[in-house]
Amino acid sequence: MNLAPTDLDARLDAIVAPIVAAMGLDLVRIQLSGQPGSLTLQVMAEDRATGQLTLDQCAALSRALDAPLDEADPIAGEYALEVSSPGIDRPLTRPGDWTKWAGHEVRLKLEPKVDGRARVHGDIVGLEGDEAVVTGKDGETLRLPLASIKGAKLVLTGRLIAASRPLDASGADEIIETGAPAHNDNETPFDDASSDTAED
Repeated sequence: MNLAPTDLDARLDAIVAPIVAAMGLDLVRIQLSGQPGSLTLQVMAEDRATGQLTLDQCAALSRALDAPLDEADPIAGEYALEVSSPGIDRPLTRPGDWTKWAGHEVRLKLEPKVDGRARVHGDIVGLEGDEAVVTGKDGETLRLPLASIKGAKLVLTGRLIAASRPLDASGADEIIETGAPAHNDNETPFDDASSDTAED
């Protein structure tokens, strides 16, 4: 969240976001990771009705993205396209997530540090302006600038599972990965903030 958008970020968003929206889905994040020769472009999206994607929705979105990405060719070198659902213990990537998931447990990483803290584990209070408000496990209320949050992820709890209304296991947390690499980085900002997904 604290990473300044690059030209590549903007190009990828311009290609991907309209397609995701046209399918009636919400874009969670676009992330390019790996090293040259083994890059993965992850497109994470959700059905606004469920907060997840079924396997069929992942497959449909992957097919819809293939041709536009090939035509625009925004990434130098080969990469694998991966379309995924955010899962229950999802990454928090948008300002509105801090309001939507208020009351739930979160782990996050800060860069630069805020009040000497590089990592925070606590309960989400909400969003105030451009700051996420979190109650730390020590009971202290923390106001954390969104610009300093390098990565954030919900903690899997019984309450979160109940609130997420998960789909059946065959549909949630699935990835569609293209079989052949395409022609075409935004480094993963937070190791613990990547989604828990299963590759085909």
